[in-house]
Amino acid sequence: MVVEDDDGLRQITQLQLEREGYEVNTALSGEQAITILEQSLHQLVIVDLHLPGISGMELLKRIRLEYPETAVIVVTAFGTVKTAVEAMKAGAYDYITKPVHPYELRAVIKRATGHQRLLQEVLVLRSALDRKYGFEEIVGTSEALLSALDVAARTAATDATVLISGETGTGKELVAKAIHLRSNRRDRPFITINCGAIPRELLESELFGHVKGSFTGAMTHKKGKVESADGGSVLLDEIGEMPLDLQVRILRLIQEREIEKIGANTPTKVDVRIIAATHRNLATMVKQGTFREDLYYRLLVVPIRLPALRERPGDIEGLVQHFFVKSRAKHGRPDLTMRSELMSHFLQYHWPGNVRELENAIERMVLLTKGSELTAEDLPEFLYPAGIESEGAGVAGPAEGTSLEAVEKQMILKALRECAGNQTHAARKLGMSRRALAYRLEKYGVYGDKLKALKHGAS
Repeated sequence: MVVEDDDGLRQITQLQLEREGYEVNTALSGEQAITILEQSLHQLVIVDLHLPGISGMELLKRIRLEYPETAVIVVTAFGTVKTAVEAMKAGAYDYITKPVHPYELRAVIKRATGHQRLLQEVLVLRSALDRKYGFEEIVGTSEALLSALDVAARTAATDATVLISGETGTGKELVAKAIHLRSNRRDRPFITINCGAIPRELLESELFGHVKGSFTGAMTHKKGKVESADGGSVLLDEIGEMPLDLQVRILRLIQEREIEKIGANTPTKVDVRIIAATHRNLATMVKQGTFREDLYYRLLVVPIRLPALRERPGDIEGLVQHFFVKSRAKHGRPDLTMRSELMSHFLQYHWPGNVRELENAIERMVLLTKGSELTAEDLPEFLYPAGIESEGAGVAGPAEGTSLEAVEKQMILKALRECAGNQTHAARKLGMSRRALAYRLEKYGVYGDKLKALKHGAS
């Protein structure tokens, strides 16, 4: 689709592309383009950034949010490189400047359609992985994630011990469940044991069980979780938190496929697959003497590392869309929409809590919004634009002729003075991340002696 309000340029572009064999629709405005997109999907949209009504930039953001499979090429006036860069950051595949030369247009379209075909192939492969290995809830197409899922997929059908590492919230339990569901043990139990959540004095009994009378309060025989999972899989979540004396029992379980209940005289044979997960660096713990080296290497048969969300920023947009649709369905709000400009806030945050934090943030927004559309007012405080207060908060507007950047700089300087130059406290006060504040200080030339002066309340 070609979105261009200049009749002559629009008609010439359409004619050129149809001669190349493309099927082409046209639109005079962003509003008309949206109407056409609602009726049929398009592989590629070429949009002039200077449009009446909805701007080309706004249309670009909306397409990226609602039709992520559609590539966008923006057309901008000669010399406006800054605008073109902003469009690329907003998700445009590429840009061309006016006057548009036919050979340049053909080359950019060829690259864009080739890129779309590659993406489609990835999606097809991903869909096949989903159907075959049960990875439906693990969203993303980044190379780091797909590499980890490929290892998990190829391991699923075996009984090999797996060690899944990654920061909290990266989806370690989801991957472990997927491995189990696509193994020969899928019809048997999958039991998770959180080694860090169960008190030390109860963990041994929870894992291996006990016999009647083995200790005060042991009034009956109790089957442990490992034995309850017989024939299935056991996920030892946060295994780095397991006490050293119990680690040797896990080593025996892996090597001998047997457990010893508390108070029992003979071991019990079990048939379980061991999957372990941790957010800690076990290799470092081995060097420190807080994790058994022999157990570490027994677990390390198949290592799978899940990347942090900040390592795969290209997946954030897809995750936002996935969790938004999921939360709407979960909470009975199918007609709820989300403004496209909110995506920039999700993309700029560093997500220390990873995918889980992102999912929780979106679900909270869906639950608490009073309107029929999610807006900036619904963003959690840590995602809220710096220096912007909700309506009625009593913040005076800037003087006429004052730029938004000048207002933002003033507010940042004010916050730093009030926090005696402490950037962490100032960032929290402004509702932005420490990294976002550092970027803005660099942008406004506030560093070195200027930054030191703020510690003493100077301007």
